[in-house]
Amino acid sequence: MTSNQPPKSNVKKWRVSRRGFLIGLGATVAAVAVGVPVGLPRARLAIANLVAEGGSFGSIDAPPTSWFEITADNRIRFFNPKVEMGQGVHTSLAQIAAEELEVDWEQIEVVSASTARGINDSMGTGNSTSVSSTFTPIREAAATLRELLRTEAANLLGVPAASLSVASGVFTANDDPGKAITYGEIVAQADVASWEIPEEAPALKPASEFRFVGKSTPRVDFESKLTGKALYGYDMRLPNMLYGAVARPSTIEGKLKSATPGEAPNRPGVVAVVAEDDFAGVAAESRLQAYAGVGNMVLEWEDGRLWQQSEIDELVTVGNGTRVVAQKDGDIGNLLDGDVLTAEFRTPLAAHAHLEPHAALVDVQADKVTVWASTQAAFVVRGDVAEALGIEEELVEVIPTFLGGGFGHKSNVPAAREAALLSRAAGRPVHVGWNRTEEMRHGFFRPSTHHVLTGKVDGNGRIQALQHEVASGDVLFSFFPGIASAIVGADFGAYRGARLEYDGIPNRQMVSYRTPLPVRTGPWRGLGLLANTFAIESFMDEMAQAANIDPLQFRLNHLTDSTLSRRFRNALETVAEMANWGGSLPEGHALGLAINLDAQTVVAQIADVSVENDQIRVHNVYCTMDPGLVINPDGATAQAQGSIVMGLSSTFFEEITVKDGAIEAANFDGYPLLTMKETPDIHVQLLESSSEPTGVGEPPIGPIAAAVGNAVFALTGQRLTRLPMRLGN
Repeated sequence: MTSNQPPKSNVKKWRVSRRGFLIGLGATVAAVAVGVPVGLPRARLAIANLVAEGGSFGSIDAPPTSWFEITADNRIRFFNPKVEMGQGVHTSLAQIAAEELEVDWEQIEVVSASTARGINDSMGTGNSTSVSSTFTPIREAAATLRELLRTEAANLLGVPAASLSVASGVFTANDDPGKAITYGEIVAQADVASWEIPEEAPALKPASEFRFVGKSTPRVDFESKLTGKALYGYDMRLPNMLYGAVARPSTIEGKLKSATPGEAPNRPGVVAVVAEDDFAGVAAESRLQAYAGVGNMVLEWEDGRLWQQSEIDELVTVGNGTRVVAQKDGDIGNLLDGDVLTAEFRTPLAAHAHLEPHAALVDVQADKVTVWASTQAAFVVRGDVAEALGIEEELVEVIPTFLGGGFGHKSNVPAAREAALLSRAAGRPVHVGWNRTEEMRHGFFRPSTHHVLTGKVDGNGRIQALQHEVASGDVLFSFFPGIASAIVGADFGAYRGARLEYDGIPNRQMVSYRTPLPVRTGPWRGLGLLANTFAIESFMDEMAQAANIDPLQFRLNHLTDSTLSRRFRNALETVAEMANWGGSLPEGHALGLAINLDAQTVVAQIADVSVENDQIRVHNVYCTMDPGLVINPDGATAQAQGSIVMGLSSTFFEEITVKDGAIEAANFDGYPLLTMKETPDIHVQLLESSSEPTGVGEPPIGPIAAAVGNAVFALTGQRLTRLPMRLGN
């Protein structure tokens, strides 16, 4: 279904006209103009909330043909701007398109849009906005195309447009069923290039008439993945291609001082050697020959400071770095002086550990550069490759492949830049695929964090004031221009999930401390969500204990009648019913509860936990998720299950450490993951609260660590304040 070349068109193209479809307007400045903290500029808060709360931005001028192509056999090619990395987005977005196009599911063919064909999606695939940011633009594009076809069908059939019914991509005259014409027949006969795209999209279908949205439609990529036909970045091959390998430092601050070819050109299979001040690599007939060639180059390195883990932990400490008050509701004043509750939490550096390492195939020609890459952001890769080669971006086409996992790590693809430099030197296509050690040591990591929470509970068990202080390395600022930190102050990726959302607490404050680290850090699934929710929701249980109130009831007591509070209440009460909260449990078991808001989606979870021989075992996880409107229930459920598994893996095992200036882990023997044997039964119930979808991919990862920690405390009385969790730490 997905090929390694853009499909040839069977249809004439519309000219771009007045109509501009917007992609990614997920939030507005007006929505964040409420509750601006003192001393925090409105512009800074608007930008921060726009991204941190799951919004994205950017506009394009794109006619329906940027999204769709109609073939002569009445099939619809949908050029999907969001990449498929296991999350099922090719299916869910195709469902949205099929609704307004009025075609059958079998007529839709999904193609990954390249940078030369499709939407200019500057935001890429991530931040849990793939569905929410495109829901309306896709519907409007599809509806506009359908009505343009209706007008032309009426002209060709000689009947009024209003007298036509449409189903399965066929217009039929209501008064004369013998008069019918397919979409394919229309575009074959019409002067499509003369069509004017209207200023406004037609009325969209009401939810009561949905045929696909809200249904568990079979995935469009299922068969190709089962049969091995699906192409990932690591799979890409071209005739006469070579394999590349690149020299890399042994330390986290290592820099290449000098490089000469040495004996590399004389090694078997070596075709080209590149030795520059900041880049050294080899292109050869096989990957092993390329690595051997690099080993025979003469390289001089500067190691930099030989950092130890304790030094990095000391850097990431509340009080260090740039301080920004990122949330201020009410006024905590001196309420947190004197008799207060306080707790500290820490989370470590973590790797992405996805199945497929970085990979790209690049063919540098005199007039064009073609890149096939496992990337979440094709336009970012296009710019990176163009910069490396010193050419205009328009000369580079990036074709996204399937991804064997992304989680933010493939928002950039250094393998593409490396393959481009080697292809230019060799005059042949070059494939660079990182090995596991390169992936583990030379990518970027989830930053470590430190949290200090302080709260005051009155004699009635009500929180009077609550403050969350969080210190973190960079998450998004690593990839933003330097001016971003000056404008925004705090890295909004780092404090994703750090806001205090219980609006029944009158005085709330969140303070962010930014400390850039010597280890390269960046986005990880949910950005700062897992760490921040772990700290906040563990502390909510601490305060519930101090007030001698059931943790569920304590949370409900701090909700108002606002829309968000009603969603929180529904999620909490539903998950409590699922888990039989307050009922009998098997001997030696306990339940722990946590909830979060992320990408405008509410997720509540309860973990059913036991402890035996100081080993924590999770038997069941109960999860309610309210993503507004559910597009594909099976896909949304799978996303929740996947997030919970990944969150549990981080809760119990995952930790990157630094010793003598180097990353210690080199493979999965030094970085274990959750196994199938250790995976609990996961029960998911989806809730709907609006007519618009919100995020699904990341929100469910947030509560799980806190839910487990709260269950362990209920069972043992020991509060676990660090990840990965180990009894006794």
